[in-house]
Amino acid sequence: MFFIHDLERTINLHPSFLGPNIANYLKDQLIADVEGTNTGNYYIICVIETTKEPSGRVIPGSGITEYIVPYKALVWKPFKGETLDGVVTSVVQNGCFVEVGPLTCFISRQSIPSDLKFDGNATPPQFTDNAGQIIERGTHIRVKLVGIRTEVGQMFAVATIKEDYLGPLDITRI
Repeated sequence: MFFIHDLERTINLHPSFLGPNIANYLKDQLIADVEGTNTGNYYIICVIETTKEPSGRVIPGSGITEYIVPYKALVWKPFKGETLDGVVTSVVQNGCFVEVGPLTCFISRQSIPSDLKFDGNATPPQFTDNAGQIIERGTHIRVKLVGIRTEVGQMFAVATIKEDYLGPLDITRI
């Protein structure tokens, strides 16, 4: 689910960057530092705006200035039970891995409908029911998150496709 969060970031600047365009440089540096990062609880998608003009302070003895930049950001936090669309990145005998944006999900064999059988002799390896449904690398798929584990700077998820309206998507009809 997407949210707008009020956050702040500390940016240190060398004295050579001080000048009339410091606000633009701070914003550019903020965007380069935080957009696309994972905090462990959510992913920062983009910086919407800096909420006020930051005031800096000089760090004694070094001449480097420190700015605390408050900003609003669009963030994405996946929740247990959320239904998401992704792309299969690899298929193994025990299941498959799906990328849902920056989140990698694993779908175990027990969370795949029993009519889809693993075919390791196919190129590439795939789960198929021999009637048109195929899960292979590059397949667009709809999954439901069963569990999420967070660590510092990383998130992992376990998903299922063993419910109604989940599984491979026919992207020609989307």
